[in-house]
Amino acid sequence: MPQLGLLPGRAWTVLLGLLRPPPGALCIRAVRSHSQVAEALFASQLKPHQEKSNFTIKTPKGTRDLSPQQMVVREKILDVVVSCFKRHGAKGLDTPAFELKDFDIAGQFDPMIPDAECLKIMCEILSGLHLGDFLIKISWKDVRHEMVVKKGLAPEVADRIGDYVQCHGGISLVEQMFQDPRLSQNKQALEGLGDLKLLFEYLTLFGVAEKVSFDLSLARGLDYYTGVIYEAVLLQTPVHAEEEPLNMGSVAAGGRYDGLVGMFDPRGHKVPCVGLSIGVERIFSIVEQRIKTFGEKIRTTETQVFVATPQKNFLQERLKLIAELWDAGIKAELMYKNNPKLLPQLHYCENMGIPLVVIIGEQELKEGVIKLRSVASREEVAIKRENLVAEIQKRLSES
Repeated sequence: MPQLGLLPGRAWTVLLGLLRPPPGALCIRAVRSHSQVAEALFASQLKPHQEKSNFTIKTPKGTRDLSPQQMVVREKILDVVVSCFKRHGAKGLDTPAFELKDFDIAGQFDPMIPDAECLKIMCEILSGLHLGDFLIKISWKDVRHEMVVKKGLAPEVADRIGDYVQCHGGISLVEQMFQDPRLSQNKQALEGLGDLKLLFEYLTLFGVAEKVSFDLSLARGLDYYTGVIYEAVLLQTPVHAEEEPLNMGSVAAGGRYDGLVGMFDPRGHKVPCVGLSIGVERIFSIVEQRIKTFGEKIRTTETQVFVATPQKNFLQERLKLIAELWDAGIKAELMYKNNPKLLPQLHYCENMGIPLVVIIGEQELKEGVIKLRSVASREEVAIKRENLVAEIQKRLSES
């Protein structure tokens, strides 16, 4: 299980101080409207004011305003990421006004078990986001430099490793390197290959080995990585079967960084760490572009039921009814008018994707029933008032 919060208090203070940007870098606003008011308000903030003003409102550097549709997309992405982290036992760590979607395991554990779980998490998130086919490339940090300069591997052996840089594959490639006589005679090389073989065994047990490729050409520029490194890329499906999948860019990355914590600890305590980062902003841009390309309609609310009336002077009855739905935990809306016409109410439900409408009028009030309308099929049934909440909950659970 991931062990977070193992750093001494002073070390965390220093580390978070380096990561923390100015206050106010993140601002979320809630907007509730029945037409295009929310979009109009959002758009108006982006246009320069027509009259002269003594001040100008600007978004903080590194941030941007998001429309209701964009917020829905972003929240769905974050929900997939955070839900996966929690499924793997993560504890939350928050830096004020700054958002990192990272998962880290800190502590002294047996080799490759935490590393394998990080790769499993990466696969779960990318699969859950339905971004298409992807591949996770893994490698060693600065292979030749590590082997020759730091670990004393003979240059000719390191050069032999270089022959494999152009190769990529899974456990079979690792086995092939094991059988190379010049590599198999070196203790350091055998230790590294042994770790990789063990990693692939765990990945096979996790059911994700086919999504991971050993690729010595992978090199990440961050100096604090100390062992296995990995990077996830999206693959564009080729038009023709004989073509290779195209790399659409990195969307997640990580690796082992056993020396980083000690840099921020006054006592220099070493805490082995491995972790991953999800490129939320890059994924958001990819999903947003695909939505624009395919014209997908995005629901900006989670409203389940709309309370409507076809007649005048029924505001009080609508208010009592919607309060009953809210108290039962049902997400409901009504139109903020005393005497709205029924057709605009129904059109609003269709445009917003609200699945159910409850309708109350003189006849329904007299008979002690409420009409329950399915927006998709336009079918209506009369439900006894006392059974309405239970019927709505039943329908929502079946949808």
